[in-house]
Amino acid sequence: MKVDIKIDGKKYKAKPGEKILKVLKNNDFFIPSLCNHPNFKDFTCRDDSKTGHAVCRVCVVKIKRKNEQAFRITPSCEQIIEEGMEIKTEDEELIRLRKTNLELLFTDHAGLCVTCDRNMDCELQSIAIKYEIDSFRFIPKISQISAEDELEMLYEKMNKRAMDVTNPCISRDSQKCIKCRRCVKVCKNIQSVDAYTSTGRGHDANVGTEYNTPLECTYCGQCTTVCPTAALTVNSSISDYLKAVKDPKKTVVVQTAPSIRVSLGEEFEMAAGTIVTGKMVRALRETGADMIFDTNLAADLTIMEEASELIRRIKNKEKPLPMFTSCCPAWILFLEQNYPQFLPHISTCKSPQMMMAALVKHYWAPKNGLNPKDVVSVSIMPCICKKYEKDSPDNTKNDKSDHDIVLTTRELGRLIRILGIDFASLEDSKFDLALGIATSAGAIFGSSGGVMEAALRTAYNFITGKELERLEFKQIRGEKEIRTTKAKIKDLELKIKVANGLGNARKILEDMQKGKADFDFLEIMACPGGCIGGGGQPTPTSPEIRKKRKIAIMSQDKTMKLRQSHKNPIIKEVYDKFLAAPGSRKAEKYLHVHKYCPYEYKWR
Repeated sequence: MKVDIKIDGKKYKAKPGEKILKVLKNNDFFIPSLCNHPNFKDFTCRDDSKTGHAVCRVCVVKIKRKNEQAFRITPSCEQIIEEGMEIKTEDEELIRLRKTNLELLFTDHAGLCVTCDRNMDCELQSIAIKYEIDSFRFIPKISQISAEDELEMLYEKMNKRAMDVTNPCISRDSQKCIKCRRCVKVCKNIQSVDAYTSTGRGHDANVGTEYNTPLECTYCGQCTTVCPTAALTVNSSISDYLKAVKDPKKTVVVQTAPSIRVSLGEEFEMAAGTIVTGKMVRALRETGADMIFDTNLAADLTIMEEASELIRRIKNKEKPLPMFTSCCPAWILFLEQNYPQFLPHISTCKSPQMMMAALVKHYWAPKNGLNPKDVVSVSIMPCICKKYEKDSPDNTKNDKSDHDIVLTTRELGRLIRILGIDFASLEDSKFDLALGIATSAGAIFGSSGGVMEAALRTAYNFITGKELERLEFKQIRGEKEIRTTKAKIKDLELKIKVANGLGNARKILEDMQKGKADFDFLEIMACPGGCIGGGGQPTPTSPEIRKKRKIAIMSQDKTMKLRQSHKNPIIKEVYDKFLAAPGSRKAEKYLHVHKYCPYEYKWR
């Protein structure tokens, strides 16, 4: 049932009860909004704690209800559609109000754009440009105040500025916070982590952690993808990378994750889902990287180990079922912090990032006459939490890690721009073959369900000695946030569950606590859509953008010749010359987390 409404004098149909903002956006009207975000399905700015509704006030419109005589101004994110309603989206008064509100939001950090990490990638800045705001009435001009007053202002700003860089992943700068509370909403309502809160009202309002303590969470980074300014940003490792490539004594080896090649183009105004593998590799060579390998190969290696571990668990009952995937560090942190009783269910396999780092330092480097200490292992990841993972207790021994530097997709985009590389004009280049051949099973790791599907393809071969006739598992590839299916392998029936988003992970774990674990194998990715929606991916992001990235990843699965991890010739060579076999003593030493590993790990 739809009702008749008017927007700017024209007739439209809309569902009664829908937010005005949603209806306007669905009909391609531009309405600025800094509190709302496409990831928030309800198109409201209110979170469960009833804070932060209609905060930014830049989405104001004029409405006139049926039988009313005059228009009145209201935030479109909070008002709902009614029969006979008339809406004005823009006139002189609305433009003036929006500009005033934008200037007020700029009060604390206008003039700092040039040096800001989010310069030209900031929603507040973009809207200000659209409304031609080139002066700021509410910011004192230094020339008009005394040196004494200027110093007092400086101290006041320094005291107000609450910079938190205490964790390895996320920087928080409250001076650039516009109190939109997007971080509160995504963290509480979607990820169920609840690390952020909002206190106070008006000028005294503050958005941050409770009691302004250092941020301690799962570092999934979803807060940084929805933040409209630079209040929440990734801790940059660009300077570390530039230092490494300039050191003639160091050999810099870079690996790139599956989802990077379908998202990096967005940093350079290419359409979402554009596959830029060749340009990405060429750009990395231009930045000074010595060798570039494909993390997809390490994903193949992960499948070899994980499929073997699953089969051992089922046959030997050596560890509890269901088995949980271990590729996502934010998921592992979530489990450690909230449900430690289920830690034995986690696969002992390291993530593809850490497996590739182990191969680089302990297989490739010695094979090529290099001292591992002179090799700098770098990864390009869609995930902010990978910065935590490389130095986490699971992946270090005697305070040493196989991995050195992690750059997110956004950081790589910024690095390319800093160096003045014309990304769009680059000729394609290929991965270095030593560790650069991968299968499409590794490629689909970038999307939710991909790890599970890739594992089933190889587990089937390990159990039956035969190959699957049909490699796609459509039930796993579905659009639902929680998906279940069954896989028949010989006389074994596997019950499978796949989910993305930590809020959905919590639902599954709560059911497990109640004894409702009706599955054998569980894949969890912390971010919506999996790695394609990772916290380090380009912004803006939305369900539509993630869908395009997923389609691009799955299109590679159909076109690549090698589609099963156990058919990768480099993987076969690595086992023949280095690891012996999946689950071997050496594989356990280098490819599995130490706290579950019975063998002593020693740095070479």
